[in-house]
Amino acid sequence: MVKEILLLGNKELYQKSQMVQKGEDLTDLIQNLHDTLMDYRCKHHAGRAIAAPQIGVKKRVIYYDTDQAIVFINPVLTFPDDEKIEILDDCMSFPNLLVKVMRYKRCVITYMTPEWKERRMELEGGLSELVQHEYDHLDGILATMRAINNQSFVYKKEL
Repeated sequence: MVKEILLLGNKELYQKSQMVQKGEDLTDLIQNLHDTLMDYRCKHHAGRAIAAPQIGVKKRVIYYDTDQAIVFINPVLTFPDDEKIEILDDCMSFPNLLVKVMRYKRCVITYMTPEWKERRMELEGGLSELVQHEYDHLDGILATMRAINNQSFVYKKEL
C-alpha cells in the first residue's frame, strides 16, 4: 500500500528508530516501502531507496531498489577510511530541494535480511552515499542537518 511520505519539518522525521526484534512480522512494512518507493519513482522519475521513518514507522528498516530490491534490517554502517566526497543530496521528504553535503566515499553495511540472515556489503561512490543518507533517517538525521554551510541549498528547478 502506498503511504504518505513525511515532509521536511515533520517532527517524526527527527526521532530515532527502534531495532527490529527477531520474529517481528515486517511483511506489510516491506510491501508499503516498496509500493511507496515505486509510486514516488513513477511520479518524480527519482528515488532509489526509502527508510521506514519516512512513512512514519520508527523501525530500523531500509528498502533499497537499484538493480535489485534489498531490505536492510537493523543495519550498521562502518567506514574503511576517511575519504569523503561532496555531493548534492536529494530526499523524498523534500523533493524540490538539493543539499550540498559531505559523505564518506566508501562504507560497509552489515544487516539482517527478512529471513534473519546476516549480510555484509561494501559500497562505494553513489551507492555508499545513498546508504548513508537512508541510514541517517534511522537516526532522525536529515541531509539538511548535514549541509556544508548555509549556502548549500538549491531548488531543483534552479539547475
